[in-house]
Amino acid sequence: MDEKDWRILQTVYQERNITKAAERLYISQPALTYRIKQLEEEFNVRILLRGKRGVEFTPEGNHLVLYSSKMLADLRKTKEHLENMDTKIRGTLRLGVASIFARYELPEILSAFLKEYPDVEIILKTGWSADMHNLLQKEETHVGIIRGNYHWPGKKYLLNEEKLFVVSKDKINLENLPELSRINYKTDLTLKGMTDSWWQETFDTPPKYTMEVDRIDTCIEMVLHGLGFAVVPEISLKGYHQLHRIEVSSKNNSEFSRKTWLIFNENSLELSIVKAFVDFILKRETNE
Repeated sequence: MDEKDWRILQTVYQERNITKAAERLYISQPALTYRIKQLEEEFNVRILLRGKRGVEFTPEGNHLVLYSSKMLADLRKTKEHLENMDTKIRGTLRLGVASIFARYELPEILSAFLKEYPDVEIILKTGWSADMHNLLQKEETHVGIIRGNYHWPGKKYLLNEEKLFVVSKDKINLENLPELSRINYKTDLTLKGMTDSWWQETFDTPPKYTMEVDRIDTCIEMVLHGLGFAVVPEISLKGYHQLHRIEVSSKNNSEFSRKTWLIFNENSLELSIVKAFVDFILKRETNE
C-alpha cells in the first residue's frame, strides 16, 4: 500500500459510492474497482460489500481505513515538519473557521497575511463552531477561530467580544416584540441558547416566527425589506447602518455578548507557519 491507496480507501469510505469516489479521485470507475480488488488480493481479505445503496466496509476493510487515516496524518505531519526546517515561512496552513467570522472578517485577514507571507498555502474549512472545534481536536487543522464558549485545553485567545442587537427596518419598541413578526435563522447552539435565554427572561410569550432562513445574511436582507425583526450579533451588521438597532441586555442591565476565540495546540507553534499566523492575528487585534 502507498499514499495513493490510502487516499482511495479514505475517499470510498467517505462517499460509500464507487462512482462518486472515482469522480473525486479523477480516475475511472473500472480503475478504482481494479485497485480495490488488488488490495483485497494483497491482504487476502474482503474490503468492500456492494449493495443497492452503495458499498459497505467489512471489519477488515474498516481496519484498513483506520490504518490509511493514520498513515496520511503521519505523512502530512512529516511534510509539515520538513517544511518547517527551512527558515523561510512557507508551506501549508490549515484553518478551521466559524462561518460567520469567515464571511465578515477572514477575507481581509488572509489577504493581509498572504501579502506578508506569499509562499504560504491556505487550506480553509468553514462551518459551525462546534465542527471547527472538533476538527482541531482531531488535529485536522492547525488553528481554529470559533465563536461561543467551548472548553479547550490548549491555547485560547479572546479575539473580540460583540453585542447582540434586535434589528428592524423601522423603529420599534422592545415591549411590542412578541406581537411582531420575527425572522429566525440557523445558527450554532451557543448563540441560539443565548437569544432564547434573553427572550425567556424578557417576555412571557413565545416569539411570533413568520420566516426561518438558513443564513444570517439572508435574514438581514429580509429585515432590510421590512419583513420582520431579528436578533443578530454585531459582526453581521457591517454596512447596514440604516437598520434600527436595540441592544440586547438582561433585566439587571448586563450585556449579552458573543465571544470569538483563537484556539490551537501549544505544540503546533513548533511549526513556524503556525507561529507566524498566530503572531499575525494577535498583533492585528492589538493594533485595532
